[in-house]
Amino acid sequence: MTTSFLHHTNEVILDLPPHTQVYAPNYPVPDGSAAALVLKAVRAPIGCPSLAACLATRRRGEVVIVVSDVTRPISYATFLPELLGEVEAAGVARSEVLLLIATGMHRPGTPAERRAMFGEHVVARYRIEDHRAEDESNLAAVPGRSTSGAAIRLNRRFVEAGFRLITGLVEPHFMAGFSGGRKAICPGLASLDSVRNFHGPAFMADPRSCNGNLADNALHAESLSAARLCPPDFTLNVVLDRSRRIVRAFAGELESAHAAACDFVRDCACPVVTQPADVVVTSSGGYPLDGTFYQCVKGFVSCLPALRPGGTLIAFGGCSEGVGGPEYHSLMRRWAGRWQDFLADIRLPGVFTKDQWQLQMHTRALEKVGVENLHFVSDALPAATLAELSVTGHPAAPGCIGEILGELVRRALEPGGTLAVFPEGPYCAPLEKAPHG
Repeated sequence: MTTSFLHHTNEVILDLPPHTQVYAPNYPVPDGSAAALVLKAVRAPIGCPSLAACLATRRRGEVVIVVSDVTRPISYATFLPELLGEVEAAGVARSEVLLLIATGMHRPGTPAERRAMFGEHVVARYRIEDHRAEDESNLAAVPGRSTSGAAIRLNRRFVEAGFRLITGLVEPHFMAGFSGGRKAICPGLASLDSVRNFHGPAFMADPRSCNGNLADNALHAESLSAARLCPPDFTLNVVLDRSRRIVRAFAGELESAHAAACDFVRDCACPVVTQPADVVVTSSGGYPLDGTFYQCVKGFVSCLPALRPGGTLIAFGGCSEGVGGPEYHSLMRRWAGRWQDFLADIRLPGVFTKDQWQLQMHTRALEKVGVENLHFVSDALPAATLAELSVTGHPAAPGCIGEILGELVRRALEPGGTLAVFPEGPYCAPLEKAPHG
């Protein structure tokens, strides 16, 4: 059987054994354009009046529309002009609108990325700002405490806004159960100390902090409690298919609209595993998700329920932007080959390094299969860099990833062995058992 895997901005084609288990989302065909789906959702939302009705009772101040950063492949340009038109039709002057990019701890976007994400029309006509978690002047405290007892500081423009509208992508998330909804606020608009708490080692170590699960998920609870302290007035969540088309939009009140989106995604993209495989091959989701090795970790952690302990995990990703941020790359170099020592170190009082949470999630794969059975193939990272990343690295020449993947599968798949594949990487998140919440 021939299967196409997402890789960077292209695809990799693999010939696979006929009985290969293919894990892929099963989303319906969109029944309208992106703009039509979004407008339908905001005019008939879940749990609150329409967007226009909500705007009619807004407070004095800016209308802040929170949008995702470049790591999320939301096709904003296909619906944002119409959404902004709906806002202006409700009596909001264009000068009152601010598009606020929920970067969390990610880097700011470039002008070219903004044009590609939002379209020339929007970039030319609306104010756009990146959230900067480490800029103290950019932050404001909100009253109350999160579930963990932490004080919360968020983006000042969001806190002081006359109307808060958050947008996001709902997909399986390997820590928080699902992305979207409350995550646009925490960690998307949170301070560095809030992000550190959200990604603390105790939260990461909890097995309930995983794909497809919201019940007793400490990260979900922390994020939601922070969002409740400074709640949005309206939300919009979208769901995308493999072609990055919006297949469904869910708008309305923070919790009920997000819950409906999560239920939909769970049904379409979180199959329950009946028999773990001996070998798993996974994409990292294609660009922009596989732009860095940091993001590629989601792919090889998300597929773990489909793999038997001690099996072979073969992952690949574009990594066109390298390993990730300098702190993350330094962290990976420091603990290369010593992941058990890393886990012991982060449990010590006062120890915290930016991006350590991604290596901690990475160790879930190492605990299950070991470095020797965690293979990672890249045509952008050289052998010396791959050797720093606690994987068995395989550098590839451009256009040769398919050959290397095929050879790795042939070597790993013993007679009678079973193979499972994830052509869309973490956009399909298998579950060991039926989820709750």
